[in-house]
Amino acid sequence: MLSVMENSGLVKALQERAARGQPAEHVEDVDGWWLRLAPHCSWWVETVLPHGNARPGELAARVVETEKFYAAHGTTPRFQVTPRACPEELDAVLEKRGYRRHGSVSLQVAPTDRVRRQAGGLQVRLEERPTRAWFETWQAVNGDSRAEWDMLARVDLPSTYASALIGDEVVAVGRAVADTGCAGVFSMATLPRARGKGAARTVLTALAGWAAANKAARMYLQVERDNGPARRLYEGTGFTEICSYHYRDAT
Repeated sequence: MLSVMENSGLVKALQERAARGQPAEHVEDVDGWWLRLAPHCSWWVETVLPHGNARPGELAARVVETEKFYAAHGTTPRFQVTPRACPEELDAVLEKRGYRRHGSVSLQVAPTDRVRRQAGGLQVRLEERPTRAWFETWQAVNGDSRAEWDMLARVDLPSTYASALIGDEVVAVGRAVADTGCAGVFSMATLPRARGKGAARTVLTALAGWAAANKAARMYLQVERDNGPARRLYEGTGFTEICSYHYRDAT
């Protein structure tokens, strides 16, 4: 079992890997706080990752400086708040300043070898870059987003894009990004008519096989805690939660 300090270090490292796997257009590192800008992209891509420590009495001032940074770029900040990975009083400071709490996300990890042993069942295809068919399936589930396509073009780490097929139709997709011995799982999406047929499991198993081939012994992912079907899938393939986190925004 990991100690509190080891767990905190692992959480920070995985969340920073996740930020590289979903790269913003611009990142300003201010004493360990990653201020990310990604206009029009999925909102979580440009959340503040406040991992750097703040001295006593300094935290509120750092929040104010962060607000000024985002205001200068015509937007407002949204903070990703993770217990033990962020300054201890950050959540209280943000609440006092009127930031609304929302979302509850589970950060989960699994041994790659365990995930790859799961049975998929459908035909699967792996490609180095997203194809139009891959992206159109993702869009059908998540909505149209040109900015998301642009975000994928910014990923400069080893990646794979998995497509599960029924006949010639891509019915489920996902991608993995390898980064210093770990592989992050992102962009999982399954068409409604293909759910319950093993499509998502097929994608996840294929991503695990790729991760193993790329010397990533551990996999991680982030899933909304109220997404019961996804959490059951990940639990059934060997993922376990190491922490949960939430967001606060000023809107």
